Amino acid sequence: MMSTSLNLPPSTTLGGSLLSLSLRCERTFQCYSTFITIKKLELNQRMRSKFPIILCCSEPNTSTVSSSEATMGAAQSPTSTAEVNTLAPKKKRRARYRKQYPGEKQGITEEMRFVAMKLHNTKAKIDSKKSGRENDGVDDSDRQSDDDSDESVSSSLAGEDAANSRETWEPSMEGFLKYLVDSKLVFDTIEGIVDECRDISYAYFRNTGLERSKCLSKDLEWFRQQDIAIPEPSNPGVTYANYLEELAAKSPPLFLCHFYNIYFSHIAGGQVIGKQVSERLLEGREMEFYSWEGDAAEMLRGVRAKLNMIGEHWSRDEKNRCLREATKSFRYLGQIVRLIIII
Repeated sequence: MMSTSLNLPPSTTLGGSLLSLSLRCERTFQCYSTFITIKKLELNQRMRSKFPIILCCSEPNTSTVSSSEATMGAAQSPTSTAEVNTLAPKKKRRARYRKQYPGEKQGITEEMRFVAMKLHNTKAKIDSKKSGRENDGVDDSDRQSDDDSDESVSSSLAGEDAANSRETWEPSMEGFLKYLVDSKLVFDTIEGIVDECRDISYAYFRNTGLERSKCLSKDLEWFRQQDIAIPEPSNPGVTYANYLEELAAKSPPLFLCHFYNIYFSHIAGGQVIGKQVSERLLEGREMEFYSWEGDAAEMLRGVRAKLNMIGEHWSRDEKNRCLREATKSFRYLGQIVRLIIII
C-alpha cells in the first residue's frame, strides 16, 4: 500500500511561522508590562510607607492610605505597616485672631475715648514730674480716681487744669472774646459742612440739637451792646477751620471724628471752663453758648450711637486714622481754649 503525505504549499508554512512568532512576542510584551507595573506599585508602596498620607479626619496615631495601596495590601510587608501606624499625625495650626483695640467692641467713639484718656494720663504724669508730686508720698491712683469719666478726660484736655490754677494765670475779657470768636468760626465750619455736603454719612448729623453757631452769635451780639469790641478770628481758630474744610473734602470718616470730639469736649469740659470764666468776668451771667434746649448729654449719646453705627462699615485702617485724628482734634481745641489765658 502506498503511503500518502500532505505537502503544504510554501505560503501556508510561512504564514504559520509568522503567526507563532507574533503570539510569542505578544506574550513577552504582556509579561514585561506586568513586570513594570508591579515594580512601579512596589516603588510607590515603599515611598508611601516612608512618607504616609495623613488626612485631617484620621484618628490619632493612625493614617489613611489610598485605594491603590489597598489593592497592594497583601504585598505590603509587616514592617512597613507598623511604621505607618506609629507615625504621629500632623498637628493643626491654631487660628490666630487680631488683638482688639481698647473699646473696639463698643464702637469707634469708645476707642476715641481711650485715646483721650491716654493723652490725659500722659499730661498728668508730665505735670506731676514738674511739680515734684511723684515723691510726695501720695498714691497716684488717689489723684486720678476719676480719670475714666468723660468730664475729667475732656476738661483736662481742653484746659480745665489751667483754669483751676489761679497762681499762674488769670482769664481776661480780651482772651475770652478771642476764644468765643474762634469757637464760633469752628462751629460755623462744621455745621455748614454737615448741612451743605452731599455725602450721605453727613446727613445723619444734621439738626442734632447740639448746634452752637446761633448761640454764639447771640452772645457776641450781647457784648457789642455793651460797647465791647469784638476781635477778628485768631490764628488757632482759622488754622483749625481750614483744616476741617480740607478734611471734609478728603475723608468723611476723619472729619466726623473731629465733629464728634468738638461737641464732646464742649459738653463735657467746656461748660466747666465757661462757668468759671463767667463768674470772674461777667458776674455769673449765663451765656447762650453753654445752654441747650433739652438734655445735652442725651443728645450727645444720640450722636455717639449714629457715629458707632456708621463706623461699623469702616475698615480697620480708617479707624486707626480716626484715632490719630482724635489726638489732633484735642490739640487744636486746646490751643483755642488757651486764648482765654494770659500768663
